[in-house]
Amino acid sequence: MQTLQDTTNDKNQVLVTFIIPVYNIPTEMLYDCLDSILRLSLRKHEREIIVVDDGSTISSLNSLDNYLDNIIYIRQKNGGLGSARNRGLQNATGQYIQFVDADDALITNQYEHCLDMARFQSPDMVMFEFCRKAKSQKVYTDQKLVTGRFLLRHQNIKATACGYLFKSTILGDLRFTTGIYHEDEEFTPLLILRAGSILQTDAEAYYYRVRENSITTSVDIRNMLKRLNDFKAAIYRLYNFAAVIPGSDRMALLRRVHQLTMDYIYKVIVETRSKHYLDRRLEELRKKGLFPLPDKDYTKKYTWFRKLTNSKIGLAFLMRTLPLINRER
Repeated sequence: MQTLQDTTNDKNQVLVTFIIPVYNIPTEMLYDCLDSILRLSLRKHEREIIVVDDGSTISSLNSLDNYLDNIIYIRQKNGGLGSARNRGLQNATGQYIQFVDADDALITNQYEHCLDMARFQSPDMVMFEFCRKAKSQKVYTDQKLVTGRFLLRHQNIKATACGYLFKSTILGDLRFTTGIYHEDEEFTPLLILRAGSILQTDAEAYYYRVRENSITTSVDIRNMLKRLNDFKAAIYRLYNFAAVIPGSDRMALLRRVHQLTMDYIYKVIVETRSKHYLDRRLEELRKKGLFPLPDKDYTKKYTWFRKLTNSKIGLAFLMRTLPLINRER
C-alpha cells in the first residue's frame, strides 16, 4: 500500500484541507478553532484552511487580520451549513478533507494520532471520537482496517461529518443536500459506503462545544417540525438510493435506513408527545415500506424498540415512558 509519506515529497502538496463554515460565531470561538489547527504538526504547505462565511450579519474578515496568511476566506450569501460545506469542497485541494465547526476545535495531541494514521497507512477514512473538554489525555486504541460496506453492515455509526478525516478522491460527485437539517445523516453513510479502507480509533480528537443558541439546540415548534420532516426526507432518499445499488451495498445501507427510521419514530414520540401526529407518521412510513420495522438482529435496542412499536400496547407504553429528548447532536 502506498503511504502518504511516499506521496508528499512535492513541496506544494496539501495533505489536509480543513473546511470551517462560519455563521454569526463569537470571534473568540473562531480564534480557538483556527489556533487548534495551526498548532498541529502540519507544515504550512501541508495544510489548507478554508473559512466559509455563510452570510454572517457582520463579516468575519475584519477580525481575522492575524490569520489571513494561513487561511482562504470565502464569503457567500446565507445558504445553511450544507451549502457552506459544499463551497469549501468546491475549493479544496487537499488529499484529505476535515470538516470543523467554527465553535468547536481539534484536540492537538489526540488529532496528531489521526494525522499519523493518514500519513503512514493512507486509509480512505480515519474515524475518531469527540470530547466535551478542550483537552484529553485518553490512552487510545485502534481497530483493524475495514471497508465502508463492512462498517455499515456490522456496526452503528456516528453521522456527524466532523467525526472523520477522509480522502478527497472518494468523494466523487457526492455533496450535502442544502437547505435542510440532518444533512449529515444522509451524507455520511453514502461517503462511508464509498470508502475501501477505514481506520477507527477511540482517540478523543475533536472538542465539541454545546451552545444554547446553536442551530442544533433550537427548540421552537417550527424548527422542531422542520427537523422531523427533513430527517424523514433524508431517510427516504437513502432508502430510494439503496434500491438501485448492488446487493452487498444495499444490505449495508438498509441497516442504516432501518436504524434511522427507528430514531425518527423515537424523535416523533419524544418531541411531539402527540399520538395523532405519531399515527400519521407511522402510516406514511407504512406506505413507503419502512414500517413495521423489519425483523433484524442489529442491536438489542433495535430489537426491543421494533417489538414495542409493532403493537398498540407497546406504542402506548413508549408514549408514556420515553424521556424528553436531549437536543444535542
